[in-house]
Amino acid sequence: MKTLEVDEAKGTLADYARGLRRRPVILTRRGKPVAALVSVEDEDWESISLATNPEFMAIIARSRTRQAAEGGIPIEEVRRRLGLSKQRRRP
Repeated sequence: MKTLEVDEAKGTLADYARGLRRRPVILTRRGKPVAALVSVEDEDWESISLATNPEFMAIIARSRTRQAAEGGIPIEEVRRRLGLSKQRRRP
């Protein structure tokens, strides 16, 4: 990981992006992180969009909290409610 003070960044964004395969670049202001440049070369648009969407991440956090507090529905019950046959185990 490389850190770079925002006020000292002299290269172009393209220059910094070229080096992201090796390591991310953390941009700092007065020593505190403010942004990160990371490679997303092997990611798809939807994953990137959802992972950086605060509303979606809030939904996930609420779901995890609810799951921890209330538990979930066993897969057998889900299949029964949907009228699906029992899943056969692969040998």
